[in-house]
Amino acid sequence: MKARFEDVVARDAPRVLGALVRRYGSVADCEDAVQLALMAALQQWPLEGTPTDPRAWLMTVARRRLVDDVRSSTARKDRESLHLAGVSWTTDPFDGASPAGDDTLSCLLLCSNPALSRASQVALTLRVVSGLTTAQIASAFFVPESTMGQRISRAKNTLRKAGVDFRDDNRATDERLSAVRHILYLVFNEGYTSSGGQALLDVGLASEAIRLTRQLLRTAPGDSETMGLLGLMLLTHSRAATRTDERGDLVVLAEQDRSRWDHDAIAEGVRLVERALVSGPVGPFQIQAAIAAIHAEARTWAETDWPQILLLYEMLEKMNPGPAVSVNLAVATAMADTPEAGLAITRSLLDDPALSRNHRVHGVHAHLLSMAGDLDGAAACFSRAATLATSAPEQRYLLKMAAQRP
Repeated sequence: MKARFEDVVARDAPRVLGALVRRYGSVADCEDAVQLALMAALQQWPLEGTPTDPRAWLMTVARRRLVDDVRSSTARKDRESLHLAGVSWTTDPFDGASPAGDDTLSCLLLCSNPALSRASQVALTLRVVSGLTTAQIASAFFVPESTMGQRISRAKNTLRKAGVDFRDDNRATDERLSAVRHILYLVFNEGYTSSGGQALLDVGLASEAIRLTRQLLRTAPGDSETMGLLGLMLLTHSRAATRTDERGDLVVLAEQDRSRWDHDAIAEGVRLVERALVSGPVGPFQIQAAIAAIHAEARTWAETDWPQILLLYEMLEKMNPGPAVSVNLAVATAMADTPEAGLAITRSLLDDPALSRNHRVHGVHAHLLSMAGDLDGAAACFSRAATLATSAPEQRYLLKMAAQRP
């Protein structure tokens, strides 16, 4: 029952929300209605059974919540405004059936509203549309959960105060395409390496991000950065089957069985990267996809073209600097140059109080210390990383590395 409910939340809740927002305009009110419908489902379905059409059930319950909220309002001017806007709250626009089509991508475009800053657009949409928790989003942004919670609340309030109406406002402008690409990238990353819980991967979430990116590319078929993003996802996801062992423990890239990678996905990803690089201005996702292609085409870890990867990460840092880029740059520097050169980068990152709380920064620093021969220092850093990790497979791996003293 639990697995089925989680599947419904991931698959249907964003589509119900998207359909409601496109119909009624207020993302905050529609999100509240969907959340209440999900709470009702969690209470009723274990007793009554999962409905044949879960999406239609959620749509009906969420719509009724919206109807009840309007009917309970005592402000006549609000009711008159709704009437003048052409919103009918007494009839079901879907007549009890599932909403036609898939509104998820449309809702992503809707939430990328220019009234919000880029960070707020991404954070709000990840919470509202993709269903990620505040903690998961905070992890992606390298900020505390409380900070992210405040950011999401401010975004909702900004939209309310601005009187933003989302109906029919889903134009795929360049600005919105850029925001949606960023959102889909973060959703994919959460599926590929979960920020918490017992499983390293959420294949369904990663696959959904790939599906939506394919839709986005159909919306803007000539957009080279969207091509690059899809190529990056396919190349990265091609390794999914080899990233954990039979116990669910993490297997690092250097130790993965490359014969089990999805070579069809690799071939498609490489084709997309090649098309993207010659069809428009080079952007961050194209560079990351090119890096992923180098990894995918190397027959062994030892044959990886690290000097080329380092060059690409240096380009990426100039174009799109950030903690995640710097962490990967440190690894590439250590592999192409010396561990000490990579350690200089991770030390500067650990001087930042916010990044000093991130387990991946400590984990990379520990690996580089090990490469440099400082095994005691590496063990201490692996232990520190393990205490900060919220994903059980990552924590087990870090503890295992910490115990590998001479």
